[in-house]
Amino acid sequence: MHLETVKEEDEVQKIYEAELSFLESCLKVNPKSYGSWHHRGWVSARLPRPDWARELSLCDRCLSLDDRNFHCWDYRRMVVKMSGVPVDQELGFTDCLIGSNFSNYSSWHYRSTLLPLLHPESPEPPSPCHKPPQSSPPPSPQTHSHRVCEEQLLKEYELVQNAFFTDPNDQSAWFYYRWLLGRAEREEMISCVYVSRDEERVAVAFSRPVNTVGLLLVLDGQPQRVEWRSVHPRFKHSPVWICDLPPGTTSDISNEHNLTVHWTEKHIHRDCALYTGRSESWCRDSATDQELFRSELSVEKTSVLQSELQSCNQLQELEPLNKWCLLTIILLMRALDPLGYEKETLAHFQTLKEVDSMRSAYYSDLCSKFMIENTILKMEYAEVRVFSISDKNLTTLCHLDQLLLVTHINLSSNKLQRLPPQFAMLQCLEVLEADNNSIENLEGVYHLPKLEEVLLKNNKISTLADLQPLATCPKLKRLDLRGNPVTQTANIESELAELFPSVTDLLL
Repeated sequence: MHLETVKEEDEVQKIYEAELSFLESCLKVNPKSYGSWHHRGWVSARLPRPDWARELSLCDRCLSLDDRNFHCWDYRRMVVKMSGVPVDQELGFTDCLIGSNFSNYSSWHYRSTLLPLLHPESPEPPSPCHKPPQSSPPPSPQTHSHRVCEEQLLKEYELVQNAFFTDPNDQSAWFYYRWLLGRAEREEMISCVYVSRDEERVAVAFSRPVNTVGLLLVLDGQPQRVEWRSVHPRFKHSPVWICDLPPGTTSDISNEHNLTVHWTEKHIHRDCALYTGRSESWCRDSATDQELFRSELSVEKTSVLQSELQSCNQLQELEPLNKWCLLTIILLMRALDPLGYEKETLAHFQTLKEVDSMRSAYYSDLCSKFMIENTILKMEYAEVRVFSISDKNLTTLCHLDQLLLVTHINLSSNKLQRLPPQFAMLQCLEVLEADNNSIENLEGVYHLPKLEEVLLKNNKISTLADLQPLATCPKLKRLDLRGNPVTQTANIESELAELFPSVTDLLL
């Protein structure tokens, strides 16, 4: 950089050109040298008169020799950004690489960043009175991406199907296909506000984990000075937050109260009325499969998804043990009709565990996730506050933020090893049934203000320390620990009586 201040521009150009020539000779020896590519980027950015066409040509040559050289891909993105290469030209470049080799992770990924720029999906038809600027600049690959328009999406489906029908075992095309199928995000919103008169507590659930910056509570028109906290100390960001109201604020059951929770960061609010004679109240959206779960799998029309499922089923007939095809079929079934395809989904998961045994734990967790989603949907349709998912071979728990209002949960006869911190989101829980699992960690049974009954028969709780989280639940009355190693501890009854003074029915 000192040279640039003491040398003429032509001389600086000559020095840097010589450096580029030297770096090119280095890359011929080691085309994956991070230092060489990084230094070349630094030199190119400082050239008085850079030759970006030459740099792009160098990238073309290197990627023709090794299309997965991610150092070169990084450098190419820098060159494209600095030189303003049109998006359609770069998309054409990915066409060439994919056409010569379907098994090309980098090209498929680069394509996924370019398509939303060149073929964006319009959220709504343009207004007839709105005219675009006369000289709008072309989009660049660094612009924020959106979804792809349906016309181009159908072409992409055809392209990627050609790839995985040609080589069903190559995973790069399947990953790209997954991206095509699932690109939506849930709308940011306050999904539920719950207020308890007895506990004088407010709980708020969001559509995604947030912090409490900009969260304001208004009660009967008056802003309240409250301290928001997550349901568990581990969470700095959480989809569920709680606060305690000032003492005596809502305790009189003859009074009616109106609450409003403002999320000022997003200019969103939600109201909730606590009526006379009611001990609790809530306001929430009716959760549907489209809003809760299907959007993360796909946003496409049913007819398009049905066609894709038919194509994958045809491939599966030819390749019955292809794990990528089986997994994609499961995801398409989830996007189309999660409850209607439940039986077929379970059968495909069983096949996946057999043909890809090294990832059986992953498939078990994913299957657990889908079974929990289905049970949530069934609970929503029945409009009850009981969540029963016993004997489903569950290995993990998820979507617990959707269970804020649940009063009774039955997790018995599964394969659970822990109740994670997220379990503390069940702020209305009164009865927990978790017999016949392999539970050895109760970290998530933490400060549940209404919990009265915990059934943990035949698990793997081995020490009093494992039970410590239960001591934070002030209304606990009944505890069943039969069949757990901890029951063999010396003086167990007196130890438990000291740990749980509120428990009147202890089963050992």
